[in-house]
Amino acid sequence: MNAWQDEKIRHVIIQVFVILAVFASIAWLVGNVISNFAQLNKTFGFDFLQLPAGYDINQTLIEYNNRDTHLRAGVVGLLNTFLVAIIGIILATILGVVLGILRLSKNWLARNVTYWYVEFSRNVPILLQILLWHGILVNAMPSPKQAHNFGDLAFLSNRGLYLPSPEPGVGFSWVYLAVIIGLVASFLWVSFARRRQEETGQILPRFLPCVGFVIGLPLLVFLALGSPMTFSIPALKGFNFRGGVTVSPELVALTFALSIYTAAFIAEIVRSGILAINKGQREAAESLGLRPNRVMNLVILPQARRVIIPPLTSQYLNLTKNSSLAIAIGYMDLVATLGGITLNQTGREIEAMMLVMMVYLVISLTISAFMNWYNSQTKLVER
Repeated sequence: MNAWQDEKIRHVIIQVFVILAVFASIAWLVGNVISNFAQLNKTFGFDFLQLPAGYDINQTLIEYNNRDTHLRAGVVGLLNTFLVAIIGIILATILGVVLGILRLSKNWLARNVTYWYVEFSRNVPILLQILLWHGILVNAMPSPKQAHNFGDLAFLSNRGLYLPSPEPGVGFSWVYLAVIIGLVASFLWVSFARRRQEETGQILPRFLPCVGFVIGLPLLVFLALGSPMTFSIPALKGFNFRGGVTVSPELVALTFALSIYTAAFIAEIVRSGILAINKGQREAAESLGLRPNRVMNLVILPQARRVIIPPLTSQYLNLTKNSSLAIAIGYMDLVATLGGITLNQTGREIEAMMLVMMVYLVISLTISAFMNWYNSQTKLVER
């Protein structure tokens, strides 16, 4: 019997040939790119990141002007992407859980309104929803000169929401330290309360102590230091407001559209997770005299969470990647800065796209790793 007739050897030979074909294809593509670069007198490199960007960005979380480098412009775009993704994930999760529970409500109106919301949102392309909400915000709001005034502190116009900007003073670093201590203390308290409940059945309060740690402690430190903070109040100068912090309509429209779109999918995930729990669990809890909301919070959702988390990861990834559609409404995220204006100005298509792809890959893998870790903490432990 020759080697090809042996099934194991044949599988190994086929895999080797497939791998060689893949590497040969990659080598051909790389050689083709190098050859085309040589014909166009272009070089491959990332030195363009140190050149002046020469363009403005309408939404920044760090200091930036058009004289900064393309690298800093890319960092600003990346932070804008993070901002949309984090806020969108939080809002979509909260809204999705609420809608998923309402889909199973005994109230006819709540159940059917939620059903039509889910069906409409899931079946309309997200790009159209982004454009719709952006158009509503821009056209429904007045111009800066006729902006809605909220106590001469905040102003709302078609160019965004202008809010007072906090400017920390001397000693404010102690407040930051108090916030970190409060977060650690909240985590330790929740862990202690969970262990106590598992060991003795005693239910300790969690929400109010956590509020005290996270908000109360920093507030006490802030007051004890004499309130070391001032505020920059926005004021109308010329055709727009200056000072303070601006929440652009592009940010609001993009975040809102991504949230309500993703929430529709999360709602169905939550609904299926709840339906996966045997109805005997609910009946047993109700027989003990627990109120419906306590049954849902203490019995149904903790068990359904094991079913919900794996598909929920995909929705978080989709929301983060869908944020790249921000370029359609002029929101300056990573794609619009590094993968858009920077690419067009420098002509470094390959390098810019490689960087954008690698950044999104790292973000997606990070989200997946965190959700996989969280899933491992909630799954049933087998003996």
